[in-house]
Amino acid sequence: MALEITDSNIAEIINKNKITVVDFWAEWCGPCRILGPIIDELSNENSDIAIGKLNVDENSTISVKYGIRGIPAVLFFKDGELVDRVVGVRGKFELQTIINNLK
Repeated sequence: MALEITDSNIAEIINKNKITVVDFWAEWCGPCRILGPIIDELSNENSDIAIGKLNVDENSTISVKYGIRGIPAVLFFKDGELVDRVVGVRGKFELQTIINNLK
C-alpha cells in the first residue's frame, strides 16, 4: 500500500529515501481513481523505494510549491531532488520504467 504523504511529512520522506515517487491526487478526480490502484501495485512491488499519495485538497502548500496544476501528477525524486514528472493517467509499465531508470 502506498504511503500517505502530507505537507508535514513530505520533506522527511523525500530526504530519507534515495528514490521517492509521489502521486498528487484528489477524491473527486476520476482519472486519479484510475491511477490509484496502479500506484498501490507499484508500491507493493518496489519495497526498496518510497511510493506514496498526496491529496491536493488537504495539502495545498506542497501542491503549490511543485506547481501542480493538473492531476493526477506523479513526481519522481532522487537523492532529495525532483528529477521527473508525468501528468495524467499513465500505465504501470511506463511508470515502472521511469522508476527502473532511477534505480
